[in-house]
This record gives sequence, C-alpha cells and structure tokens, in this order.
Amino acid sequence: MTKISILGCGWLGLPLAKVLVKNGFSVKGSTTTQDKIDVLKQSGIEPFLFALNPENIQGNAISFLEHSEVLIINIPPKLRGNSKEDFVGKMKTLIPFIEKSSVEKVLFVSSTSVYADENVIVTEETPPQPETESGRQLLQSEQLLQNNTHFKTTIVRFGGLIGEDRHPIRFLSGRDAIENPNAPINLIHLEDCIGIITQIIQQNSWGEIYNGVAPFHPSRESYYVNKAIELNLELPKFNHSNPSIGKTIASNKLETILNYEFIKKTL
Repeated sequence: MTKISILGCGWLGLPLAKVLVKNGFSVKGSTTTQDKIDVLKQSGIEPFLFALNPENIQGNAISFLEHSEVLIINIPPKLRGNSKEDFVGKMKTLIPFIEKSSVEKVLFVSSTSVYADENVIVTEETPPQPETESGRQLLQSEQLLQNNTHFKTTIVRFGGLIGEDRHPIRFLSGRDAIENPNAPINLIHLEDCIGIITQIIQQNSWGEIYNGVAPFHPSRESYYVNKAIELNLELPKFNHSNPSIGKTIASNKLETILNYEFIKKTL
C-alpha cells in the first residue's frame, strides 16, 4: 500500500485525503489547528499538528514524512494584500527533511499565476513570467523542488478553485468597475482537482508539469453576470473603458499524457 503525506489539509487537501483513503492509500495529513485533529482522525487520516515557517518547523516533520513514498505539498502562499510571507523560505526549510526521508515523489500544488497575463493561449510549454509576488515565489518553489535530485517532482498549476461552497461571484457580486470584462475565465472545480491529483499518483506520472483548468472559457462578464442571476445575487458591473487583457489556459498534457477527462466541463 502506497503511503502518502499531505502537507495542508484545508479546502482541497482534506477532501483529497478522504478520496485517497477510499482508494486504498494510507494517508498522513497535516493541519495548523488543534481543532482539525479529530476531523482528520475521523476521516481515517493520521493527523499531524504541523506549521511550516521560513526559520523552522513546528511539529514532527520526521514522523510526518516517515515511511511515505509520496508527499503532496498543498499550502498556498499567503501573499495577498500587505502580507509579505517568505514562501520560498518555507520550502527551503522543508526540503532537507524530504531529502532525509523515504519520500521519492513530490506533488506540488501551484497556480497559473506563474504565467504572464497576456492575450494568448498558454500551454505547459509556455515559459512562465509571473507578474505577482505570489506567482514569483511559487515559480521559485517549483524550481527548487524540480531541480532536487533526491526525489521526482510533478507540478500542477491550477486555475481559480471553485466548489459548492466557494465561488468568485460571491466576492464580485454588487461590485462596480471590474476590469477585463472580455478576458476569459480559467477556473477548475474541486472534484477535478482531486481527480487530476489522484490520476497522477495512480499513473505514476512524475517529473511533469500540468496545467489544471477546465476547458471552459467564456468571458468574465458573461460568466459572472449569468452566475449572479443563477444564484440570485446582485449583478457585478464591469468597466469597458480599457482593453481587456487575459490569458486562456489550456490543459493539453492532462489529455495527452494522463488521458484525463474533466468531470466538470462547464462551471
């Protein structure tokens, strides 16, 4: 039985861990909150209280990684607003523990923010050009992991994450002068995030980079206005005075290498 450690059992990590347990994997999961320990236990996940900092690790990293063959790193950078998190520093602290452990394969959950925002179709072959601090630190972290010869790393660059309880329209509803009305959306449903990660592990697809975005790209305005109507929310208003800029993310390798078929093709 393959043993998997999941660093970060939050909105994506917890349901992912539950699916992996159902599929017969032995799963360890980390959380930064004591309250979540029982939630993990009840789901058949071996829980660890674990906080990763640029200077140190709070928690038992050796036990968390012990006997595991696969490590999933699923901790998004906290770099919105005025936050100045050193996410790369966190990875530099973690990597020596991975090197000394039984882990042979690392799956790093990244983001399409590593690509520039231009009016082009972006594939996995497109050179990354991050424009945000979050994107820059994610790209540096990807490279640190990929260049390490102690383990094989696969990167999954997800678009905007949505699910039953999480949708960007809830933040956009009622707002005025939203930019880029004609830019395409690049979203992915939680079920497909889990499906893609599960397939990578089951098909042993390591040393790869995958884009994870649903093949569904209506304009931001048409999509969010229709979604607001559907959910009976106040309509968002868009600014048409500036040209719209926005990339279209293609997830070509999911189809060609993994033969992955999206569960949620429209969102």
